[in-house]
Parts: sequence; structure tokens; C-alpha cells
Amino acid sequence: MPLEVILIDYARDPLQKLYAAYRTCYSPKTPGEVWGEIRDGTVSPETVREFIGERLKTGHASPLEQVVFWFGISGVSRSLSHQFVRHRIGISFEQQSQRYVKYREDRLEYVRPKTWEKSGLADEYDRLMKEITRVYRAALERGVPAEDARFVLPNATPTNFQVMVNFTELLHIADLRLCWRAQWEIRHMVALMRREIVKAVPEIGAALQPKCGEKRMGYCDEPLKEWEKCPLGKVRPHKEALLRVFEQYRAGNLVPLTEADLRRVEDAGNEE
Repeated sequence: MPLEVILIDYARDPLQKLYAAYRTCYSPKTPGEVWGEIRDGTVSPETVREFIGERLKTGHASPLEQVVFWFGISGVSRSLSHQFVRHRIGISFEQQSQRYVKYREDRLEYVRPKTWEKSGLADEYDRLMKEITRVYRAALERGVPAEDARFVLPNATPTNFQVMVNFTELLHIADLRLCWRAQWEIRHMVALMRREIVKAVPEIGAALQPKCGEKRMGYCDEPLKEWEKCPLGKVRPHKEALLRVFEQYRAGNLVPLTEADLRRVEDAGNEE
């Protein structure tokens, strides 16, 4: 069963919703006035897109919670699902039950990582899964309830989700799960989720990056040896490089600020 991700739906007019949410924060106008300007065309779609692009740079994330996406995800392993459900804020899961769903003989499939084939153990893996299938099916035939028969099912058993998630949480998920250090299966799933959003709402989809992306932290905070192995290591700085700059500062080796520099900051915005 191949991994599949579909974008079922998303909140209507997400850019307008974001624009109105941000303007509510930063404008003396009421939400009714802001939406009136959107709907009568006083605020053009181009203005909305440019405004959202600038706000995304600020790190003000709470308005992003008002943009919601629904995904259908299938063919992922229970190993992945145990990781995925650890995201708990701003996300809602409906997952295929192993208690109420009995796996039929022609549907008891499983996910096999490619590393098993590379190691030469693929045949042993397949034999084990077939034996588990036989025992599971025999248990059902002997009257063992599905909720008890499932105890023999492995982490390789596929499962399905319907997920509702807001954009703030999607950014957090992408930060962690698009990172090279994330487990390969969940990294691939989140990459497919990202592609769906980029196609649907490219103006905000581009912000979905691993945490080292230029639209996120901009640097890697994983162990240095892992950064050296990462495919992005040559184009993303490591935190150690930033710490060296800080060490130079502590050692007094940076260009000193003059009194004139300090005065310019002190008086900025309050000049006569």
C-alpha cells in the first residue's frame, strides 16, 4: 500500500482571513470595516498578498491559527502514527481503528523500509509478516475479537488518517519533520503535505520548511556531526558558527560602538 496524502479541503479565502486577522491586531478599524474593504475591492488581492508576505516575516504566529487544512493520509505505518499523534496543539486526528476494522486476507499489508532490502534481510522480513498474517487470521477464525487479535500486529501495519490542522501547527510540524534527522517515513509524509499546500496556497505554503530554512530559524541547531552529514549542511549555517560570533563579541573583538552610535539609538524617534 503506497503512502498517499490528499488535501481534502481548506478554510475558504485563507489569505483574506489572514489579512483581516493581522489588520485587526494592527489597525484602529473594526473587523467589520476591514472585511468591508476586502469585499468591496478597496483592498486589492495584490495588497493582501504583499501584506501577508511581510507579516509572515515577523514571527507573529497566532493569526495563522485561523487558517485550517484537512488532509486524508493513507498507507502509513503504525510506527509513523505513534510519532504523528505526539503533535497535539492545533491538530485533530481521526485514525483507522484496529478494534473495529478487521484486516481481511487481501488487505493485511505492511510497510517495509528499504533498509531491510539493502541489508539482505527482506526475505526474512516478508516471511515474518506472512506468519503474523497467518496467526492474526487464525485468531479471528477461532473467535478471538479483533480488539485482541490486533495484539500480534506489528508497527509495520498500515493505518489511515483524516487530519484537521491549523497553519501554525503545520509550521511546527515542518520545522521538525522536514529536518534530515526526522525518520524517513514521516519526513516523506510531511513533504507531501507541504506540496499539497504549496499547490493550493503558494503564498503561505512556501513558509513550510525545515527549521534551518531561511523563512524559519535560518540555521541548524542539531549536533554538529549530524549537520556535517545533512544534504543541506553546505547551504545552511550551524549554530556553532553563530556562537563563534558571540565569542568574538565576548572577547571584545567586534567593531566597538561609539558614543555617537549610542546617541543615535537613544534619540531615535524622539528628535526635536
